[in-house]
Amino acid sequence: MKKHLNTLFVTTQGAYLAKEGETVVVKVEKEIRLRLPIHTLESIVCFGNVGASPFLMGFCGERGITFSFLTEYGKFLARVQGAVSGNVLLRRQQYRSADDLDFSARIATSFVTAKIANCRHNLKRILRDHGERIDCEAIQEAIRRLNNSLGRLKADLDLDMVRGVEGDSGHVYFQVLDHMIVKQKDEFYFTKRSRRPPLDLVNCLLSFLYMILMNDVRSALECVGLDPAVGFLHRDRPGRFGLALDMMEEFRPWVDRIVLSLINLGQVKAKGFKVSNGGGVRMDDETRKIVLTAYQKKKQEVLVHAFVDEKMPVGLLFHTQALLLARFFRGDLDGYPPMIWR
Repeated sequence: MKKHLNTLFVTTQGAYLAKEGETVVVKVEKEIRLRLPIHTLESIVCFGNVGASPFLMGFCGERGITFSFLTEYGKFLARVQGAVSGNVLLRRQQYRSADDLDFSARIATSFVTAKIANCRHNLKRILRDHGERIDCEAIQEAIRRLNNSLGRLKADLDLDMVRGVEGDSGHVYFQVLDHMIVKQKDEFYFTKRSRRPPLDLVNCLLSFLYMILMNDVRSALECVGLDPAVGFLHRDRPGRFGLALDMMEEFRPWVDRIVLSLINLGQVKAKGFKVSNGGGVRMDDETRKIVLTAYQKKKQEVLVHAFVDEKMPVGLLFHTQALLLARFFRGDLDGYPPMIWR
């Protein structure tokens, strides 16, 4: 099992990363600001105008450390990685399975079941923690409808029907997301999901952290030898990482909780966001650092994985689920056990 290490996020504009022996150094205006042993890193993510030496990128590729470049505001640009890992037979099985629509419906049902169950978990938590401050009736109605959706998934549905259940459940969940915001309501509000660009502060936070989550899930899939582009719920489309999007579904509600905590605990403020001429909302550099720090901290929290019955940090769950998915493709498991929060 892959050891749970850390992600180095570099957000300082003009920074340059280089290799010195077995360490990575981060320089700003030729002054060393940070020095880390490379073996302590799992991945490096650079935002905006951040450069890196080819020697460092090559060394990270050899060590299986992914190197990603995003815009200053979190849009994915490119990734540097070493040789493709994993057994070619595993990928061939993945490709054959993706062509089988009945198999695709079966595994898509697992992803969607976990997503809905985890969304329901978020709603139950907000009832428990803030029941006196929210519209309990609206939340309870949403929980009832999500329960109905979970019941529908127990039937033998085809892929389009599974997609329909996922879409309906997402609509139900996002309809009450604003009720889960209990602080800073004048500035942080949610009416509907907007992506490109995000049109309010909450969507800005969601989009940014979903992109970071995508980076982690994609890395986990690649580490076990799976192709992150070939999905089941999300079908093939040029430039889209379908399998990464599939596995992300069971972790999106976890990201939602991070966003809600940042707002409700007052860790982010409205002054840390900017609205462009086109109406899109972006975070400033300081807010981005706060959000990334919160994400990393949440990845360090320890829980018991119900299926493998082991304690592990949340950050290791991505790799654990990727391993379980690979075992399912190899025929070692009768089904894929998605991550459902307890």
